[in-house]
This record gives sequence, structure tokens and C-alpha cells, in this order.
Amino acid sequence: MSGQPLGPGPNTKIRRLPAKAAYDADVIYSILDEARYCHVAGVVDGLAMALATLHAREGRTLYLHGSRSNAIMNSILDAGRASVSVTLYDGLRLARSGFESSIAYRSVVVVGRTTSVDGDEKGRILNRFVDAVLPGRASEVRPMSEKEARLTLVVALSIDEASAKISRGPTDDEAEDQDLPIWSGTVPACVRFDEPVPSRDGAMASGAVPLPSSVRRLLDQQ
Repeated sequence: MSGQPLGPGPNTKIRRLPAKAAYDADVIYSILDEARYCHVAGVVDGLAMALATLHAREGRTLYLHGSRSNAIMNSILDAGRASVSVTLYDGLRLARSGFESSIAYRSVVVVGRTTSVDGDEKGRILNRFVDAVLPGRASEVRPMSEKEARLTLVVALSIDEASAKISRGPTDDEAEDQDLPIWSGTVPACVRFDEPVPSRDGAMASGAVPLPSSVRRLLDQQ
């Protein structure tokens, strides 16, 4: 525990199963950093909508990646604040009853102020998004063109308040169910990458382009 709480705040207090709540910054940051994408919520023409997008965190700022023309991303800039959520799926928690059965997960909700990122800072953060997907990849690809940068929106979300909710460990069977001859327990899950499939066009057609260091490291870490 870091001793630095990010909640509970008025928008992020866990009320359902509060024993699963965590407000410590280190716990929240670890989940945000491990998640490969997030969902950002906005209101478009009176309808609440959610968008899956890439994110990258630096300190108490969460950066969001989107299209310059995306209605949800523009709505959160207009509103000046937004809510972002991530969930890591860790497996199954199979109880002796359907009611107590669930999934194992780690989730975070963040609420904060939104601003647009431009100029040199925007270019730096766009490279951070590339490395957030695959560490080391930004140095292996060509630089982003001016046209690509114009079409891309980067939103900075200040982490003003946040909460984590973590469900793991043994199932919560009722005492009267524990003697039933029904299998109960957990089934862990994880993300695993398969053998890379190379492109077959352009320079890749010859098969002479080697596997990049970023992909080799990714496979070696499994």
C-alpha cells in the first residue's frame, strides 16, 4: 500500500460489496497500467455512450486516444470531465450455486477533468500509446505523419478520484451448501500470445525482414 488514497470520492465510492474495494493509488495504477484498453463514457445527443479506446498513464494523468471526429471524445472535451473504466478478466469463480458463482476480475473507475493535448506533447504521448500496446515498438516504426497527427485526438484526463474493485480467491458458498456434492473452485485465466504471423506484402514478401525485438521480448516474457 502506498498510503496515498485516490478515493472514495463522490463518484467512485464502492457501495455494492465494499469489501472488494481498494482506493490505494498503487493498486489502482497497477490495474490501469496492465489493462490493454479502457472504456470512456460520454453523452452524445442526450444518450450516454461508451467507447473502447487506448490509454496510457503518466502519474495522475490518464491519456486517451481517439479520432478527431469521434463524437464521444469530443463530448467529454465539451463537458470538461469524464469517467473511464478498465477491467482485467482473471478467470472463473465457480460456487455450488449459480447465485454465488461469478468471475475473477480487477476493475477500476476513474473520474477527472479533460483537456486536449496538442503540439510537441501530443507527439510524445502518441508514441506512448504505441509503447503501451507493445513496449519498445515506437522506436521500430516510422514517425507519424502530419496528416495522421491531425486526424488523431489525444485527451488528458486528470485522475481526480478513482476506485478499484477486486474479486478473487475462494468462492463464497453459503454454509448450508458446502456439503453438497457439487464441484466448486476457481479456474484462472490469462492472456497468451500465439506464434506471430508475418505480413506477405511489400518488403515482407521476401521473408527476409527479421522479427523485431519488441515482439521477441513479448514472447519471451510469457
